[in-house]
Amino acid sequence: MKTLLKNGTVVSGDISVREDVLIDGEKIVKVGRNLEAEDAQVVDVNGKLLFPGFIDGHTHFDLEVAGTVTADDFETGTRAAIAGGTTLVIDYASQDKGGHTLKEGLEKWHKKADGKCSCDYSFHMSVVEWNEETEREIQDMINEGITSFKLYMTYPAMIVDDGDLYKIIKKLNEYGCFAGVHCENAGAIDALIAEAKKEGRLGPENHPLVRPDIMEAEAVHRLLVIADAADAPVMVVHLTNRKAFEEVMRARMNGQKVYAETCPQYLLLDDSVYSKPDFEGAKYVCAPPIRKKADQDCLWKALANDQIQTVATDQCSFTMEQKALGKDDFTKIPGGLPGVQTRGTLLYTYGVRTGRITQEQMCRLLSENAAKLYGVYPNKGVIREGSDADIVVFDPEKESVISAKTHLYHTDNNPYEGFKLHGDIDSVYLRGAHVVQDGKVILEKTGKYIKRGKNQM
Repeated sequence: MKTLLKNGTVVSGDISVREDVLIDGEKIVKVGRNLEAEDAQVVDVNGKLLFPGFIDGHTHFDLEVAGTVTADDFETGTRAAIAGGTTLVIDYASQDKGGHTLKEGLEKWHKKADGKCSCDYSFHMSVVEWNEETEREIQDMINEGITSFKLYMTYPAMIVDDGDLYKIIKKLNEYGCFAGVHCENAGAIDALIAEAKKEGRLGPENHPLVRPDIMEAEAVHRLLVIADAADAPVMVVHLTNRKAFEEVMRARMNGQKVYAETCPQYLLLDDSVYSKPDFEGAKYVCAPPIRKKADQDCLWKALANDQIQTVATDQCSFTMEQKALGKDDFTKIPGGLPGVQTRGTLLYTYGVRTGRITQEQMCRLLSENAAKLYGVYPNKGVIREGSDADIVVFDPEKESVISAKTHLYHTDNNPYEGFKLHGDIDSVYLRGAHVVQDGKVILEKTGKYIKRGKNQM
């Protein structure tokens, strides 16, 4: 089956060009002007932008956390993702503490995901214990197509100490791999939480107060000192604020290789959301917390200057009933927000249309850079001959309003409720299959597991 997309504007990380795209089976076979193919279905995409399928390198579907399980599993989560133009998600498989192996963690996540996904999927591997067996398993993970890992500097069930942090990132580098790291100072946060509880401060408005920007920045600094000693690259995931960003830039100026990721919530929301009445602030509880307007401005400027490599979502959704687990104690509110359905449209509306970033930068942030970082380029992340036919047909003039009543998440709330969008998804092709039409998912569960190569950035 051949499909010919005519008269669209093909967007890459460098340039936007009015070209046609010919798809044959799962692949793009030709990109150029005035293409003809007698045996192809011709689709006129005049006035539309053609982006490479978006890649979300940070999702949490079907995750057990805070005494509950995320509202979205791989079925509902990837359905929302493909509707939003995301053709590949990279979720976090995890080793469990207590002598468990990486292989057990990977098997567990395959059971959660296999056969349920409406977009392609892969995994990072979270390492929570380091020993000789775990070290031996790194090559096993690479053989399974897992070339990026996750480390936590907080959360009792996930945290690794500074000594293991050093050992792990050094060993990963020897294998040509790297880790993304959740950076917060766990000990200081615990002390701040204890103070808040002692003073009877138990509402969600205290969440950003006990996880302040300086405790993220300190952890970023500590990570980068350790990474420098290990002579290893690292990624700072979900970067939220100016102080932490300055630590990244300082390390880069000293010659270190440091990648950075941020998320829409840190670009578009500020910490006033935690003070909304009637427990509404619980909707926005995530870690690290949403910061101040000045931090948003810093992050947008960093995106404009190509100093942050990717915008992911940290998708981790809960219903308000689940959030109510922390009704009397904000530390028991499950942390996380949905985001996979609106990442691209929000970045276009509030980034490209406002002139903060270009559409070519949007392509790099959502597609090209992630494809290179996570070892799937040029199979994915670009519209060119030989690449997978993962294509987002984007209507730059379509307008809509974000609402929990119409989104595809398995939740009753949306952190961007009422946000107006100018630019929206028209159609999506996943390896040549037309899976989204007029913004509606028309073909589900055709996603496949993608084995990834090494970082190419």
